Amino acid sequence: MKPKKQILFQNRRPDRAATFDEYRASGGYKALEDSIRNLEPAGMRRMVLDSGLRGRGGAGFPTGVKWKGVPQDGSGPRYVVCNTDEMEPGTFKDRVLVNVDPHLVIEGMVLAGYAVQASEAFFFIRPSYEQEAELIERELEVARQAGFLGNNILGSGFSFDVVVHRSAGRYICGEASAQIKAIQGNRPNPEKIPGVHTTERGLWSRPTLINNVETLACTPHIFRNGPQWFNSLAATEAGAGTKLYCVSGRVQRPGCYELPLGTRLGEIIEEEAGGLKPGSRFKACLPGGASSRLLPGSYYDTPMDFDSFKKKGL
Repeated sequence: MKPKKQILFQNRRPDRAATFDEYRASGGYKALEDSIRNLEPAGMRRMVLDSGLRGRGGAGFPTGVKWKGVPQDGSGPRYVVCNTDEMEPGTFKDRVLVNVDPHLVIEGMVLAGYAVQASEAFFFIRPSYEQEAELIERELEVARQAGFLGNNILGSGFSFDVVVHRSAGRYICGEASAQIKAIQGNRPNPEKIPGVHTTERGLWSRPTLINNVETLACTPHIFRNGPQWFNSLAATEAGAGTKLYCVSGRVQRPGCYELPLGTRLGEIIEEEAGGLKPGSRFKACLPGGASSRLLPGSYYDTPMDFDSFKKKGL
């Protein structure tokens, strides 16, 4: 089987996370250096929109539209939240990504912060991911010491820092409005106000951008290589980028695989996960955690992307 091109997992190692020096050697933080010195925030938001990146947390909302929705007028702080709650059973891609390349996630947060002119970010993480929380806290300090985080980043006048916030562990904390309340120390009941979005009124009633780990990790590669390059990585014309697919259950090689967005369900199971275990046959699977519907065998050749699922009414 020919190995697929790895973008998010290019620094993946079998037993440890990539170090700061290893991330730098692979081109890490170059996107931040170039963007903060040569690009206007509005231009960065446009690049993300042109890339076709859609949220990797489930809903598939266009990331560039969300970034452009953060108002730039008015005084007061703006915030970024990196959602690492990942409470859906069977999902573990964000945990894997943090363990593979923590500085890719950190650079993505800082780039998002600069693009929407935020001053602070919260790395919101589920309590069972304590090892990952400690890893991020350690590497955040490495990034600060290197000048990529904190006050006056790279002498640009832009200041931005990240706080790790450990969730209390409720499933509902993965929902955006509930997550906002949780960070503020309130009961995390979801609250939807018609016509009002977290990008306009989020943390402490200030504009707040919420993206998950995988979404933010895509952005350094977009700024480093360009929107058209990112758009071309998908397996389907309507898709953009690669995708991390979690496979668990009765397969030979359960794990997390980076593949072109839109890779067929059957290909993920047969080629990447090694097929079903002897004596098993495919009956159904959950394509997006317990909140999604079961996909029977008739969907085995369906491309795993947002538009293909939408066309089938999923």
